[in-house]
Parts: sequence; C-alpha cells; structure tokens
Amino acid sequence: MEKIFLISCIVSLFFGNAFAQYDESQVPSYILPEILETNNGVVVETVEAWEKVRRPEILKMFSEKVFGITPSTDIKLRFEVIEKDSEALKGTAIRKQIRIFLGADPARFMDLLVYLPSKATAPVPVFLGLNFAGNQTIHSDPAILISEKWVPDWKDTGIVNNKGTIESRGSRARRWPVEEILNRGYGLATVYYGDLQEDRPDSYKGSVHELLDDKNATEHLSTAWGAIGGWAWGLSRAMDYLETDKNINASKVAVMGHSRLGKASLWAGAQDTRFALVISNDSGEGGAAITRRKYGETIEAINSKFPHWFATKYHDFNNKENELPVDFHMLLALMAPRPVYIASASEDLWADPKGEYLSAYAAGEAYGLYKLPSLPTPNPPSVESPVGGRQSVGYHMRKGKHDILIYDWEQYMNFADFHFKPKR
Repeated sequence: MEKIFLISCIVSLFFGNAFAQYDESQVPSYILPEILETNNGVVVETVEAWEKVRRPEILKMFSEKVFGITPSTDIKLRFEVIEKDSEALKGTAIRKQIRIFLGADPARFMDLLVYLPSKATAPVPVFLGLNFAGNQTIHSDPAILISEKWVPDWKDTGIVNNKGTIESRGSRARRWPVEEILNRGYGLATVYYGDLQEDRPDSYKGSVHELLDDKNATEHLSTAWGAIGGWAWGLSRAMDYLETDKNINASKVAVMGHSRLGKASLWAGAQDTRFALVISNDSGEGGAAITRRKYGETIEAINSKFPHWFATKYHDFNNKENELPVDFHMLLALMAPRPVYIASASEDLWADPKGEYLSAYAAGEAYGLYKLPSLPTPNPPSVESPVGGRQSVGYHMRKGKHDILIYDWEQYMNFADFHFKPKR
C-alpha cells in the first residue's frame, strides 16, 4: 500500500526562522517506495518473507544503485597488539592499540585504538566508530600513536601539510567522551578512516578498493563501491578483531558514526548483522534522511562535491530522486530487528533533521514484523526531547550545529543501557 507524505509544515515552526533558504513549504509531495512490498508487488507479511526475500532485495538495490557492491574478495587478516597498558588514564582504563594487517603486504593496515574499563569483571559492550583525523585526536593521552596517514585539511589544531602532529592530540576530544563512556561500563574502539581510504576523489590507489577489487574489474564500473563502502568494510574488519578479544562482549557492539561516517555506520550495519546496535549522528543525505524531500543537501549536491563517496550509478539520480528505487527509510529498515538510533541537530538543516526523523518513523514497518515497538508518530519531537529510548527505533534532535557532543553520547548510552544491560 502506497503512503503519500504531504508536507505542509512551515520551517519556522520546526527549526526557527533563521534559515529562510530552507523552506519546508517547498518540499515536494512524494511517494516513498514500499518497505514491505517486493519488487514483484507481493506484500510482505512475515518475518520469513522479509528475511529471505524482501530484505535481500533492498540490500541489493542499495549495493547496485547507491553505495556500490562490496567485493567478496577474501583476504587474510593478522592482528598485532602493538601497545597495551592495563593502567591507562590514571588506572581507569585498559588501552590497547591493535594493528590490523590487511593481507600479505605489511604496508597495508589499519590501527584500532581500544579503551576498556579496567574494573570490569566481565566482557564489556563496546561502541565502535571511525574518526576523522587520526586516533590521537580523540584524547590527549600521550601514548596514542600519531597517525602518519594523509589527513584532510580540516584547519584543526595540529594538522600541518595534511599530517597530524603532537599538537593534534585531543583536538577532537569533545566528540569522544572517553571517560564518560568508561564510567558507564562501556568500551570504545576507533579507527582513523583514512587508514582505509583517504577522503579525496583521487584516492583509489593505496585504498582498500585497490586491495580488494577484482583484477579484471575497474573502479570505473558504475556499480563499483565508493569510499563509504570502503569505510563500512573497515568497520567490519574491526569487528573481526573485537570478536577475538576476551575482554569484549562481541554480541553487544554498537557501530556508530557522525556525518559521512554516520552514512558508513548505517551501511556497515545493513551489511553486517554482527553489529547489535546501529547509530547515525547527523548523517543526512545518503544516510538517514529521506532524499525525496530534496531539502538541504540533495543527491546532485553530494555527488558534485564528493564524487568518490558513492557508486557512480548513484550519479544517475542527480535531480531524479523519484526514479531511485529505494529511499533511506529502507536503509534504516535493514537494521531490523536490531535497534537503531538516529540523531539530528536543530541548526543542521543541510542534513534535513525532519527528513531523518521521518525516515526513522517509516522504518518502523520492518520492526512491526517482529512485533517490536518503534516511533509512534510522524510528528518530530521538540529539541532535546529524545523519543524511543525504550523502543527499537530511537531519535533525538540536539540543539546546535553539525557535530557530535556529550549530549548525543548520553542518549546513545541510555539507549544501549536499555538494549544491552540485563532486564530486571
């Protein structure tokens, strides 16, 4: 059954009137592709039909039309703990730095930084996410190895000629409240996303794409995976390690990401069901937001500025959103029955907060097959009034700009508390 979302809210009622160029009244009427109807028009009414027919269909469409097809190339991984301290952060943490070698070439690796609460008496659940500027930027801990990889010119403290320096230590700590996470009983694991692919259009050489692509294939194939696919693949390789660590409860790993890395966390969670909980922070277009709304960033805008992120095929839908056979409520639905949490920011109109909420709401249809509660209303909540914390789909809109802050993390940990901690 088709659902038509006719949007008539005035932007000033929802966001405030400071962004006149983002006019909610200009959002077109649109029809969302059906989650629970197969490509042959058969209505999906059972979990079995979802898992065996419809979910694989949706996953295939996202692979071929949006993110690109992740190669099935099998490579041997090797894990080497290159540094460990059981009394890190004044005795509150176990710090491990693991080099994950990707194949036989020792020059190909990703460095995984792990913090675990030192007083834990059992394996702990972990938040796993990629970072933007090197592991050393998430905390001022002087023992964290400084990444030697190319870093985008973010204008961050300590980034000089696209390289991290000592001064870059802790420069993005506001996004990674390590002590608060440990105090709540969780571990944290992170990898610099440039270890997998540098974030620039000419980054094929030296990336995991070059490592995994079939020798007879080419990066120019329209369905070849983009950078987001490579970053998502790296999250799964980090998960491969987490499964081997006796201090970690690998059945309770939450994959999370902000902005472009929120898109990567969603794509990782869609492909890899080992992730028990999936979190998207301000992921917007190509992530959590409904693209048919054409509000804020559009397919054409994102493909023009970041042509390497998605499959070339996605460019075919520039200014043709209604021809795309999927929309991103379907990406969120791929997480079912695992819990998913979506976050927005009130001033981050480029990422379309309302579109992110409506996407999370629509994804609830898939959770309904499992008799799991999701968001009950299409009306977004007010600023900093989280909803769904005790349901399978959660959402909040933080006050402020495009960022990830302690408020966001508090909601993620509250959500994880409900889903990961033993029910009493």
